[in-house]
Amino acid sequence: MSHTPQPPPEPSVGELTSQLGEQVSRLIRDELALAQIELKEKGKRAGIGAGLFGGAGVVGLYGGACLVAAAVLALALAVDAWLAALIIGVVLLAIAGGVALMGKSQLQQATPPVPTEAVESTKKDIQAAKGHQP
Repeated sequence: MSHTPQPPPEPSVGELTSQLGEQVSRLIRDELALAQIELKEKGKRAGIGAGLFGGAGVVGLYGGACLVAAAVLALALAVDAWLAALIIGVVLLAIAGGVALMGKSQLQQATPPVPTEAVESTKKDIQAAKGHQP
């Protein structure tokens, strides 16, 4: 008499549903863990990048200061040194004032910080869904 192995019994629908729930749950946990690791890595890189940009800004500021000093020294060849420094200072302050006014204008256009167009569009969509005319 030869003994042939019997295939294992088919799992029930309840068992399959339970296994599916466990597998989906494990998959979600694994995906969240992977996303967390990825975000940590990207956060580190973003921090390093921001630090490098900050360092570039400081070095750029010193470079700009050297150019201002060079402009003062060049103008000092034509007028007294104190007058050259005064002229360059006034020009820089005038430029700063103009840039500040442009910045103020841009900020006023950005306020309030609520997406008013999107809010209005959503209100219209709700009214349309209710069957009202806008």
